[in-house]
Amino acid sequence: MNDALVTLEAVSKSFPGTDKPALENISSALWPGRITGLVGPDGAGKTTLIRLMAGLLAPTSGSICVSGLDPIRDAAKLREFVGYMPQKFGLYEDLSVLENLELHADLRGVLGAQRTVIFERLLGFTDLARFTTRLAGKLSGGMKQKLGLACALLGQPRLLLLDEPGVGVDPISRRELWKMVHELIGQGIAVVWSTAYLDEAELCQDVLLMNEGQLLFSGKPSDLTNRIRDRSFQIRHAGGSRRQLLARALRRPEVMDGVIQGHSVRLLLRDNATHPNLLELEAGEQAELVQVTPRFEDAFIEALGGGPGGDSVLAQRLRPVVGVQDTVVEAVELTKLFGDFAATDHVNFAVKRGEIFGLLGPNGAGKSTTFRMMCGLLAPTSGTARVLGIDLKTSASLARQQLGYMAQKFSLYGGLTVRQNLMFFSGIYGLKGERQKAMVNGMIDIFKMEPFLHTTPDTLPLGFKQRLALACAVMHEPPLLFLDEPTSGVDPVTRREFWTHINGVVEKGVTVMVTTHFMDEAEYCDRIALVFRGKIIAAGTPDQLKEQVSTPENPDPTMEDAFIALVQGQSQEDSL
Repeated sequence: MNDALVTLEAVSKSFPGTDKPALENISSALWPGRITGLVGPDGAGKTTLIRLMAGLLAPTSGSICVSGLDPIRDAAKLREFVGYMPQKFGLYEDLSVLENLELHADLRGVLGAQRTVIFERLLGFTDLARFTTRLAGKLSGGMKQKLGLACALLGQPRLLLLDEPGVGVDPISRRELWKMVHELIGQGIAVVWSTAYLDEAELCQDVLLMNEGQLLFSGKPSDLTNRIRDRSFQIRHAGGSRRQLLARALRRPEVMDGVIQGHSVRLLLRDNATHPNLLELEAGEQAELVQVTPRFEDAFIEALGGGPGGDSVLAQRLRPVVGVQDTVVEAVELTKLFGDFAATDHVNFAVKRGEIFGLLGPNGAGKSTTFRMMCGLLAPTSGTARVLGIDLKTSASLARQQLGYMAQKFSLYGGLTVRQNLMFFSGIYGLKGERQKAMVNGMIDIFKMEPFLHTTPDTLPLGFKQRLALACAVMHEPPLLFLDEPTSGVDPVTRREFWTHINGVVEKGVTVMVTTHFMDEAEYCDRIALVFRGKIIAAGTPDQLKEQVSTPENPDPTMEDAFIALVQGQSQEDSL
């Protein structure tokens, strides 16, 4: 390991008041000119490991060496060549792009003529030179991440620590970030990229797969994927409900994991398992089981012992939706102007009862503005937004009583305990007396929240925050759910658990509108509207959108391929 930039020797870390160590006996090495992906579910220890390498925490036992230095003992020297971008990067939103760079340059001791040269290089590298006077708070999610990366690169680091830099940004921005980081490793920089996006982990040269503080795998992503070759399949041309088929498949002992992919259902089988019987699965006469190339995500789930299953206790407890008209959500020439800028520009769509409808688009495309108007949180400039037959322009408060809303940041009250949040939201939605008590206790039971009742949401793991936010949104059994990036930042296991609940409630007749940047998550949608520059530029099923961009060179595009191709194609058309 003499050429390694970072060596970890039997590193453990415990925090006071916790039963289990955050890290336990971690040994590995990181190399210059390589991207090491740090992957694992919530609570795996990824952020703790990054903070140890950054010198922000001291290990309980074991040793860390970064370019021959101890991160704690040699902290002052370490800061000269380590760049760190935490999950919630400390941008000052009331300062401009340039002022943020100047502040971080002062902190890093980058002064004089050197500062001018480095600023020019970083602004060109991140394509932020045109936006130096814009306030950081006014930047899109992707531009904020680029500015965060630029600040982390001040001082020309040899080790760059990125803690989930892709969270909350669209596929185009993530691909741009990825391209920039590839340029950095070409200069010999060692990069640690913590991620919840397993398609990103698949592109890393090395991967550290962690769970509950332990290192499960260290090596090339392909070496992990090769463990499950011949075990990934799709059920194609199935009849009936994909959601019901997935739930039936996940009950089979030979099936380890499963997800929806457009019109198909993707399955991961256990080692040496027999193929599932399509007749027993009631897949339909035309259904066929086709072996497909395994993904890193399949291998990730296998390494963790399998997915969470396909039956939702939440859906089993909720009553079926009755008495709801066929068209639940409708936008007619919907427009929102901010001054002369049209954030939403004459948008039309309709969502049917029991349908999952996705609004996708790049950061700043207008999907969130459209979404908020449909929830009654933002008044349209012109056009009509209706939910459940109620015009949101005239009766927004009445409409809000009929829907459940789960915001991107979960909109929980950090100063209230878990139980107090449940009581507060149930009261807002009109629950009282014994019914309120029964629903609150039911949610505590369904989502296993008993140990956290007297804890505030700010201290909860991200997966439990998400469960609490979903519980608060569905306690009044609404016929319509609005989900605004509901799984941003959570790991694939937690996402599967979440979508098991959503699939279950949809089968009970609930209608769902969702925004997401996870393209594999978009596959769960029955239909998708792709928003760009305030307009819907493409609409249809996930498979229809993928078919639009299919080429002889890429005959089987992913949802991410479709997203990028359609947006870039429209951008080129607009520039003509």
